[in-house]
Amino acid sequence: MGKALIIGAGGVASVCIHKCCQNPDVFEEICIASRTKSKCDALKEKLDGGKTKISTAQVNADNVDELIALINSFKPDVVINLALPYQDLTIMDACLATRVNYVDTANYEPLDTAKFEYKWQWAYRERFEQAGITALLGSGFDPGVTGVFSAYAMKHEFDEINYIDILDCNAGDHGYPFATNFNPEINIREVSAKGSYIEDGKWVETEPMEIKRVYNFPEIGEKDMYLLHHEELESLALNIKGIKRIRFFMTFGQSYLTHLKCLENVGMTSIEPIDFEGKKIVPLQFLKAVLPDPASLGPRTKGKTNIGCIFIGKKDGKDKTYYLYNVCDHEECYKEVGSQAVSYTTGVPAMIGAAMLLTGKWNKPGVHNIEEFDPDPFMEDLNKFGLPWKESYDPELVD
Repeated sequence: MGKALIIGAGGVASVCIHKCCQNPDVFEEICIASRTKSKCDALKEKLDGGKTKISTAQVNADNVDELIALINSFKPDVVINLALPYQDLTIMDACLATRVNYVDTANYEPLDTAKFEYKWQWAYRERFEQAGITALLGSGFDPGVTGVFSAYAMKHEFDEINYIDILDCNAGDHGYPFATNFNPEINIREVSAKGSYIEDGKWVETEPMEIKRVYNFPEIGEKDMYLLHHEELESLALNIKGIKRIRFFMTFGQSYLTHLKCLENVGMTSIEPIDFEGKKIVPLQFLKAVLPDPASLGPRTKGKTNIGCIFIGKKDGKDKTYYLYNVCDHEECYKEVGSQAVSYTTGVPAMIGAAMLLTGKWNKPGVHNIEEFDPDPFMEDLNKFGLPWKESYDPELVD
């Protein structure tokens, strides 16, 4: 069917690559590229021998010319960006220059400010449209599957959706006093930023971790969850009909929050450079270097994740509630692809989003968020490739 260039060789990329190899009719050939070629070679070695042909390359994703040269030599049909969110724009520039479809899992954020919004990427809309190529934004789980769930609910269950609560629960236990289950820099920036939600078309800002709820998650039980800002709120508010309010909640254990507060209090989560022994260092980047690598958590993590959306809206003039969610088991994920569930729940949808473009099931030149496409073929692939969804018509609601 086609060729994919996968940029990145971390936990999410590893899952995505495993899944591409499980879908060889669509992914005939892949090239794994990263700043550290040895990581790419290790993944190739693990997966070589199947139907999907694998090659590797070294690339600095901050450098547009290097990216263009790589794209021109490999000639992919789609570029799957699993590098850092700081590199979204350079990769989009390279895709534009070479007229190749683009997929990512997280929106662009500048290095110097923890600001999660789509304006930088949405600014590419006309140029992608004119080039006749598609940029599919946010094909992870949240953002990603949460957007597909919303489009599916809109298509099949509602005439209008008024309230969406996105609930992200990771009940995994890795045994460390403090570790982050994805890139520590991105994780801590996200958690220590101010919270916000959308109500009546406006952003309402909250202090970090100010709003807490306890929720009884199916297959997991009661967990503390906190309102965070999350990028998909911005696009869903525009693309889903009838929205009055959207919120995003994520669970955190007390040990994680206590450690984070101490680190914040002593300045270790700051992204402002400081002078240290004649060099400039960013405290958060230094902290990342001393924390456990998220990729090392796989073999130690036990428990489950539950991520989903609760919808409240109207169908045929009547009030209706609907809950769509996925439960993923850390140990099962590790057995299958050698990664914990947080990487798994992002890596699988990245492959599916790219497959939608390669097969032509989704074809809309321009820059689009995932909920702008027909959700049905994506929902089918979630069941097929390891993220089966469940539904409830009488869920516990969040007050």
